[in-house]
Amino acid sequence: MSNNQQLTTNNQIGIVGSGAMGAGIAQVAASAGHKVVVYDNNLQALDKAKIDLANTLKKLVEKQKLTDEKVRSIIANTQFANDLNEFKNCGLVIEAIIENIDVKQKLFSDLETIVSADCILATNTSSLSIASIASACKKAERVIGIHFFNPAPIMPLVEIIPGIMTDASVTENSKKIIDSWGKVTVLTKDTPGFIVNRVARSFYGESIRIFEEGMADFATIDWALKTYGGFKMGPFELMDFIGNDINFKVTESVWTQFFFEPRLKPSLTQKRLYEAKLFGKKSGRGYYNYADGIVLPQPKQDEELGKYIFNRVICMLINEAIDSLYLQLASKEDLDLAMTKGVNYPKGLLKWADEIGIKNVYTSLDVLYELYNEDRYRPSILLKMMVRDDKKFY
Repeated sequence: MSNNQQLTTNNQIGIVGSGAMGAGIAQVAASAGHKVVVYDNNLQALDKAKIDLANTLKKLVEKQKLTDEKVRSIIANTQFANDLNEFKNCGLVIEAIIENIDVKQKLFSDLETIVSADCILATNTSSLSIASIASACKKAERVIGIHFFNPAPIMPLVEIIPGIMTDASVTENSKKIIDSWGKVTVLTKDTPGFIVNRVARSFYGESIRIFEEGMADFATIDWALKTYGGFKMGPFELMDFIGNDINFKVTESVWTQFFFEPRLKPSLTQKRLYEAKLFGKKSGRGYYNYADGIVLPQPKQDEELGKYIFNRVICMLINEAIDSLYLQLASKEDLDLAMTKGVNYPKGLLKWADEIGIKNVYTSLDVLYELYNEDRYRPSILLKMMVRDDKKFY
């Protein structure tokens, strides 16, 4: 797409996949005034998406968040299709289908034979390589990652991820159009997990490690991070909410793609829950049992233990954010914005590091590194340099 060919509301938007994510992105685009085509190869899924959209919009009217007129406009803007050829007039197509590289590559190859030469092809992948998906296309420069968070109409953050071949004008136009939809965009490199799904691994992984060591149970760890960290949900509550199938697979994917980086290593506890199909709330049981009549366990409200748990997890999170900055994954502002807007952290991790004290973060990690003798607790080189030079992030 040339620099003078800007995406506007005159452009038709194509969405591949009518599941929760695809339908959510379609709702956002249609609400912004675009004509939207939602494609699915499953007619039953398309019918369900159409009914779900009508029901969602009806509830928003009842809550006085939308007018009847706006609802009519969104519905009029949304077309459901079972034929990829309906994308021929689109200026932007976003896929939101299964996280399988082969399936995505075939789709992008097929799309390229249908859409115009200027159409941007975007993937909503949460952890796969943009470069790898783009390699299936003759014009790899038009392929980009546009990663929404679920539910797309509610979550403000969208990660914009140019691949190694992505043209600068495609990145610029993609960011402009998503900004115009009222979203908060951050620009990040094409690395496993991008910002949020990489940096957030320690919130889950270190919490599970603390549990596996017998230091505290799920309820106590959740309590500690909510009480002393101000997190809206504890890690085990959040994993059960997201789904342990999704969370484990993302963890495994990011770890594998980073050539088995010890800081990102999945746990056997998480793997066993996945194997047992204890996916969390949607299956009725995960780290907690959600069956009727079951009383959830109460935390051990020990202040010393709670503060230790919080400090250990937050220092691991901060270290990952600092290492991401060191490797120029994103700017410090975008790294902090991503964590507050993408996973509702109470503060950006680099700002948090300044508050806690850079030297205190380093000392905590160094104590763990000395104790365990594991690379998992290795302080980032940037953290070491900042302690040496007595610097802050802000």
